[in-house]
Amino acid sequence: MKAIEIDGKIKTFGSVPKNWKNSTGTYFNIGDGATFGFFDVVMPTYDSVTQLISNLHFDGSVFTYDVTDKEFSQDLDTYKANKIQEVKKKARDLLKATDWTVVRLAERAIEIPQDIKDERQSILDKADAAELEIAALETIAEVLKYNIVLVEPIDPLV
Repeated sequence: MKAIEIDGKIKTFGSVPKNWKNSTGTYFNIGDGATFGFFDVVMPTYDSVTQLISNLHFDGSVFTYDVTDKEFSQDLDTYKANKIQEVKKKARDLLKATDWTVVRLAERAIEIPQDIKDERQSILDKADAAELEIAALETIAEVLKYNIVLVEPIDPLV
């Protein structure tokens, strides 16, 4: 990405334009654009969960952004409670597909197949473990970055 400052405002481009028009004329095939004030835009390394980028500016050789820490609107316990609710919802959604077998057992005493029992128990165990792990987290960033995995992903190539 390239940028140029014009009248105090920075304008970005995916690449240097092939043609450029300014107050001195129209130019074709302007190369890397440095002669006209085009410079690279350098994206700083930052954590999008806990930091923001803002204030695109020229630092003397490239255009870059400032990195600042996000201000969180809730306290750690609220973020933990929300993440635990997310775990419960995911577990509920995963269990929903086999809930009918539990209802059959309750209403008509028809046994739940062992593979379904095992699958349901695995989901419940992983949900319980996730809740404990979330409760033990010490920062909002850790909570926000916590990845809930209640079932192992299926590799489509296998």
